[in-house]
Amino acid sequence: MIYLELFISFFTIGAFSFGGGYAMIPLIERELVRNQAWLTAQQFIDILAIAEITPGPVAINAATFAGYKVSGLLGGIAANLGIVVPSLMAVMTMAYIVQRFQGAPLLKSALAAVRPVVVVLIFMAAVTVGRQTILDFKSAGIAVLALTLMLRTKLNPILLLIGAGIAGVIIF
Repeated sequence: MIYLELFISFFTIGAFSFGGGYAMIPLIERELVRNQAWLTAQQFIDILAIAEITPGPVAINAATFAGYKVSGLLGGIAANLGIVVPSLMAVMTMAYIVQRFQGAPLLKSALAAVRPVVVVLIFMAAVTVGRQTILDFKSAGIAVLALTLMLRTKLNPILLLIGAGIAGVIIF
């Protein structure tokens, strides 16, 4: 039964979240930590950290790892399918619509209104995770340094994450 619950939870998240993987993070956190209590806040943050450094979309990685954490290999598969199937169906439908109505003013207007909302959703995901992660001067310093490096350099995010991991071993 847990496999069906995982599939339905992640299917719902996948079906009702827009804006990409980072926009899904607050929804995943709410479902897994608050609603279902399958994970603690710290476990969720750890899953996000691993999902971020693993190749592939962060939300799919997080869903798969969370499902695995909750109920092993089959739980990971159920969560992965749950989060991917709605996107697959939506993308196929949207591809048809965009191709069919390419250049239509109504479509252009709708997309122009959705883009800023996506930015807000990504920002809120950062705020949600940040409140649970940046708890002291050490973690705040690492966050400020990472933000500065990302804004001022073309540093590969993977190198930034590896550097943060090394810094964590030394500092914490």
